[in-house]
Amino acid sequence: MNNAASTDSSSAVKPPITQFEQIRSAVELEFEVEESLIEYGIPTFYLKLKQDSKKAFLRLIKRLEPLGFAPLLKKKEDKTMLQVAPKPPVKPSKPEINIALFLATIGTTLIAGYIISLGYVQNPMLGAVAFTAAIMAIFGSHEMGHKIVANMHGIEATQPYFIPGPPPPYGFGTFGAVIQQKSLAPNKDALFDLGASGPIVGFIVSIIVTIIGIQMSHFSWVNEQPQGAVYMPILYELIAMTFLKIPQNLTQAKGLLLIPHPVALAGWLGMLVTMLNLIPAGMFDGGHAARGSLGPRARSILSAIAIAMLFILGYYTFAIFALFLSLGQHPGPLDDVSKLTNSRKLATIALISIFVLCLAPL
Repeated sequence: MNNAASTDSSSAVKPPITQFEQIRSAVELEFEVEESLIEYGIPTFYLKLKQDSKKAFLRLIKRLEPLGFAPLLKKKEDKTMLQVAPKPPVKPSKPEINIALFLATIGTTLIAGYIISLGYVQNPMLGAVAFTAAIMAIFGSHEMGHKIVANMHGIEATQPYFIPGPPPPYGFGTFGAVIQQKSLAPNKDALFDLGASGPIVGFIVSIIVTIIGIQMSHFSWVNEQPQGAVYMPILYELIAMTFLKIPQNLTQAKGLLLIPHPVALAGWLGMLVTMLNLIPAGMFDGGHAARGSLGPRARSILSAIAIAMLFILGYYTFAIFALFLSLGQHPGPLDDVSKLTNSRKLATIALISIFVLCLAPL
C-alpha cells in the first residue's frame, strides 16, 4: 500500500470520482493536504502535520466510517502519508461458541482441581470448586481487561474464548482465554492500552488469589527438592513469606518447600501466564505494548532479550513459540505517526516490573 505512485495505470481500480471527492473533503477538514492522488486504486494524501494530529485522525476515522473506509497514517521516507482503504468486512461472532467453550473450561478445570485437591484438602470437590473459581477469575479478568479497553478505543473485538485443557499431570484444565481482535487500534495509545490492560488486571487478581490461597497452604522443611517441584516467582515468594508462618522446629532440614493449596496454585499459574503474556514479541500482549511504545529496532532488541531469557529459564516451548511469532510483522495501529503519551511511557516501567516480579525458573 506504500508503493510508488501510479497515476496513469489503466489496470488500477479507481473509486468513482464522487467518492474520491468525498474522501478528499473529509481529509481536508482535518489535515492540511500538500498533495492528493490515487496509488494503485487507493486514495493517498501527503500531509503537513500539526501537533494536534492525533485528535484530528480520530475525528477522520468517524468521518470516513459512514463511507465504508478507514484511514492509515504512516511515514514514507521524510513525508507523512495518509491512505484511505475500504474497511474489510467483519465476520459476526457466534456467542454460542463462547458459551460452549466457557462451560467446557469450567468442566475441565473442575476435573483438574479435583485431582490437585486429592490428598490435600478434606473435601476434594470443594477444593475443585475453589480452584476453578480462582483460575477462571484470573483468566476472565485478564481478557475482560482487553475487552473493556477495546470498547473504549472503538476496536472491534469478540467476547473471551476460554480454552479447555488436559488435567494433571499434562496440564491444569485450561490453556487460558483469548479475545479475537477484528479491527486495528486507532493509534499507539490505544495499541499500548490494549496490550497492557489484560496483564495488569490479571496480575492484580493473581495477587489477591495468591494471598487467599497462601493462607490455606503450608510449608515443609526438606533435605532436597523433590522431583516435580518448581521455583516460585519473586512476588509469589514474598507473599508466601509474609502471609504464611514458617515452621522452626525442623532445624536439620536444608530448605523450605511450599505445599500450595489449589487456590494458591491458581495464583502461581496466573503469575506465570502474566509473565509469558508480557513477552514483547509478535501478537503477545507485550508485543502490542512494545509496538506502541518503541521503534522497530528497539522492539526487536527487547524481543530477542526476552526470548533468550525464556530459553535460559527453561521455558523452551514458549521460547520457540515466541520466536516463531516474532518473525511476523506486527500490523501496528492505523495512526503510526503520532507519539505515545508520557504517562504511557512511564507505564512501561510498571509492565517491566510486573514481568520481573512474575519470573520463575522452571
